[in-house]
Amino acid sequence: MMKSVPFEVTVSGTHAISLPIAVIKPFLDANKKRVKVQASHKDKIINFHAALQKRKDQYFLIFGKKNQKALGVFPNDYFELQFFEDTSKYGVDIPEELEAVFLSDYEASQIFEAFTDGKKRGIIYMIAGYKGSQTRIDKSLLVCENLKRGVRDHRLLLKSI
Repeated sequence: MMKSVPFEVTVSGTHAISLPIAVIKPFLDANKKRVKVQASHKDKIINFHAALQKRKDQYFLIFGKKNQKALGVFPNDYFELQFFEDTSKYGVDIPEELEAVFLSDYEASQIFEAFTDGKKRGIIYMIAGYKGSQTRIDKSLLVCENLKRGVRDHRLLLKSI
């Protein structure tokens, strides 16, 4: 499994982290534009999935307020990142409740698999955003029913029709 050396970064602006090309080049050369990230600051460590994004000639990743708060950092604080090869199927961890519902509903699963990777991740993030397991189950069932009804707009997938 590919991994980078740990390296020091800071948040620029409100949520972007500039990435040194030397660190990410092996991932780009292997066509791995999604990575697992381990961020550490003082005594805290968080793990998340991210995309290596390019704007002009600079690579960066998004490090949102939620991750900043979880790690206890503010813009201009220095902290450490390390990248690991993302071996997950969707580029993000799928909640076990959604996975179980897809295993029990072949038709909805097939519709889901036909989507782009980004749309799949969007649906996964929608379900993962709920804290309670029962809520994730209920919302997963609702998404599957709406997919089978032909709903494709992500804003309507969690609405009862």
